Amino acid sequence: MNEVPDIITIRPIAPSDEGGWRQLWDGYNTFYGRSGDTALPEAITQATWSRLFDPAEPVHALVAERSGRLVGLAHYLFHRSTTRLNDVCYLQDLFTAEDCRGLGVGRQLIDATYEAARRAGSSRVYWQTQATNHAGRTLYDKLAEHRGFIVYAHEL
Repeated sequence: MNEVPDIITIRPIAPSDEGGWRQLWDGYNTFYGRSGDTALPEAITQATWSRLFDPAEPVHALVAERSGRLVGLAHYLFHRSTTRLNDVCYLQDLFTAEDCRGLGVGRQLIDATYEAARRAGSSRVYWQTQATNHAGRTLYDKLAEHRGFIVYAHEL
């Protein structure tokens, strides 16, 4: 008997997705070392969730759904650039549930972000990741160009 593979659907996030989004968001933050004593304050998570539905905010979200379950998320935002006339799109957060990695969820979320950026008139999509994210970088190297930039940050 041949099994029919589950279809992965990429779509904009909806208010009814909060529980599934929260599981993915917590998994994403844990992946980057933000859990337990280093977890984000709940106020940040709540503000992020609210911003996703505020039309005045530049941040947007896509989710990947498989068999009725959210299995991936992408948060992106548009902003001005001093080197371009059109806005650029920053893919800030990308995460796939651990049990669904290798199924093309990340690729589909990135492709959908590219399409959203095209529709918005953006001239570029970019993102950053940790150097140690080898699995992610294997995918990213197929979908974009690493231009050698190093990110510096200073907390205020």
